Amino acid sequence: MADAVDQPLDYRKFEDVHLFCGRWVRSDSKYENWYNYMKWFGMDDAKAMQEIVEPQIHIFLSASKERLTLVHQLPWREGLQAEYTIEIDNEYHPIPEKLFASARSSWKVNKEASWLHRWDARGLCCEQKLPVNGKDHILRYWRSFLNPNEIRIDVHLFEVSASGEETEAIHTVRFFQRMPFKERWTASAAQFFSGTDVEANLRTSVEWMRKAKAKGADLIVMPENSNRDRNYFVAGKPSREMCWEHAETLDGAFVTGVRAACRELGIWASLGVDLRGKAKPTVHIGIILIRPDGEIEGVVKKHVLWDYEYTLFEPGGEPYQVFDTELGRLGVLCCADGIVPEAARVLSLMGAQVLLNSLNSRGPDEMRVHIPLRSIENGVWHVASNTVGNPNTVGLLWPWTGGSEVCDPQGNRVVASEDVEEVVCAEVRPWEAELKTCSWTKDIWKHRRPELYGAMTRPLEEVPAAAMYGPAPKPGTPLAFEGPDVLPVAMMQLSAVHTRQCTEWMTQRQVSYASRRGALLGVLPSLWCFKRGEVAKDPGLAAEYSEQVLVKVCEWAKESSLHVCCSLVEKEGDKFYHSAYLVGSTGEVLTKYRKTHLNLEEQSWASAGDQLCPVLAVPSLGRVAMMIEDEVWVPELSRCLALEGVETVLHPADWDTAWAGELAATERAGENRFHLVSVTRLDSNGKLGSQTTLAGEYIGGEPIPLMRYAQGVWCRYGVEEQVIVELKRRQPHCKMMGDHLDVLKKRWPELYGVCTQEELFQWREVTSRRPGDFPDEHPYLRGDFGRKRKYDCRFSEDFSSKSA
Repeated sequence: MADAVDQPLDYRKFEDVHLFCGRWVRSDSKYENWYNYMKWFGMDDAKAMQEIVEPQIHIFLSASKERLTLVHQLPWREGLQAEYTIEIDNEYHPIPEKLFASARSSWKVNKEASWLHRWDARGLCCEQKLPVNGKDHILRYWRSFLNPNEIRIDVHLFEVSASGEETEAIHTVRFFQRMPFKERWTASAAQFFSGTDVEANLRTSVEWMRKAKAKGADLIVMPENSNRDRNYFVAGKPSREMCWEHAETLDGAFVTGVRAACRELGIWASLGVDLRGKAKPTVHIGIILIRPDGEIEGVVKKHVLWDYEYTLFEPGGEPYQVFDTELGRLGVLCCADGIVPEAARVLSLMGAQVLLNSLNSRGPDEMRVHIPLRSIENGVWHVASNTVGNPNTVGLLWPWTGGSEVCDPQGNRVVASEDVEEVVCAEVRPWEAELKTCSWTKDIWKHRRPELYGAMTRPLEEVPAAAMYGPAPKPGTPLAFEGPDVLPVAMMQLSAVHTRQCTEWMTQRQVSYASRRGALLGVLPSLWCFKRGEVAKDPGLAAEYSEQVLVKVCEWAKESSLHVCCSLVEKEGDKFYHSAYLVGSTGEVLTKYRKTHLNLEEQSWASAGDQLCPVLAVPSLGRVAMMIEDEVWVPELSRCLALEGVETVLHPADWDTAWAGELAATERAGENRFHLVSVTRLDSNGKLGSQTTLAGEYIGGEPIPLMRYAQGVWCRYGVEEQVIVELKRRQPHCKMMGDHLDVLKKRWPELYGVCTQEELFQWREVTSRRPGDFPDEHPYLRGDFGRKRKYDCRFSEDFSSKSA
């Protein structure tokens, strides 16, 4: 086929069907008669504009004269992706159910939910029967090539009379542009400081964009509030009016300048800008994603604000968004969105392969915990940019901590310094995010148990933890739940030795010693009485021995008046379980938990339990629950326990990597504000000792790192130890990470439905094909492709324009 079509083709004789193969994006700026078409279907101009800018992507995987197979992407519709095959045989076939269920405008009146396809002289014709306003209509649209990189779709709606005569009622034209996937591309994260001179800040931002482009970057992430420093205070108090006066608009000089730089340089940019809302004095913390042609792909509001920000800004409550691009499926979040687990999890479950994170953080925990952990636990790439330095001489003098980074799905990363302005770059291979491999299981998504996470979507006031929201009660005021003021817990770190007799003797001495030192509760490592690999080799024998050991643990607990938590092998019928037990101080088993998330080795011998550990109220301990080993990597499990009102989580552990303790356990206690007692085996692969991570209590005035970076108490690695930690039970009753941020109450449970869904709209769930498996031979150049839009994108109506 020639580069351009000089004269009409007869598509019945069309031989270049392979040209369909590849990725095609519907233009959001080139169309004909669209507003009239939408008006005919009863939709106003605002709805028409929404339909114009809504992304629609067709990725043709194979093509012949007889059939086409494609992946259809509609990211605004909860991240919808669907693969289906079009039979080109002039016969009616059902429209794919997922596609039809999300239909809008003309499709939604197709009562038969069917279509036919055929070749005719004009192109590939699709036909649907539509009853509209009590009359029969036929919708036909023709795909034809303007050139190898552009498809024209002529859409005509015909009214059909009783005699079968057709009269055109309305028509429109849409266009698709070829935009092949980039299997490898370069991401950059720039860190710098923005002062109060917005024009200077624009020059600074553009300068870093140029530096990134010079390093070969396809995309740059820049910090939150790149537009200016937030000095919105009058007489030391936050002023929303002042915030409004200094906030930007989507069509203002700062955003327009960055858009122009994107267009000039041909680079994607994601950056934070404080944006005026619809009415004064509402201001949102926005993250703007800008394409290489200078158009705004999307604007995202920060959903979880950092402490003082609640006094100046309104958080977003709209659905999370993913963006299908030639760089893969992108998810955008902002700073404190990553302090809690839901934002990154929801975006990843919606199919995001790369997270783009703009930060303005003084917390050393960002680069050390939040950023790498959100990559590892979700199996995604993470490109994060933070502000760095602090030239101010008044107000808070703590520096912004930099540490911008590009992190791969395994946690390997390129990290910037914590004190110097710079840009870091790294290659991104987005399709590695579809593998979901990790250290604890073959597949992160298959490891999940969404049917067990219902607590995450329950309304905020309907969970037991609602009684724990806010700061802890004043000293002397009873807590919401019964229990001691202080819970002394012993981390009893030991493992199986040369004989079972000796292991039992050592365990009994640990229990007795903990009691004599004043502990009320002792926690043992996972399967501590077995040598590594012994259970998997013969689970039947392991279950028999576990039954004997459990009897002895009950005896030792009774002798020493100590509660004991341990994990053993349980047999019921022909099934084996890895079960955790909480034994009371009078020798009875108070509760049992069968591990619900099995690791690679356990999958060879164990069955999964069917419920998360219930939170148990024990007057002498408070509210406790259990998890086992690598379940610390599952953010939903800990979140559900927190929502059920747990105060202390008991964790017989076996670190699979050092990150399981340093990142995952630290995060679980901090993001949920509960105590986490993790006691590991001496021979753990992570080569890290046991760790108790404290809930912490915000009392006001503490250094910023201590507001947010969970503290802990550790045992040495590889030796038998016993460390007693005194857990203040009032700490889990403080869910505050500052004066305003409550890590449980500031959630958006109505947005977390995807966390409980079995079916996910992920590329790998939709098709087995990968870029490179299908031809996409023709290059493209972004640039003038139709008219330029102002700044319209999804939810852009939530923001003011400069003329408002």
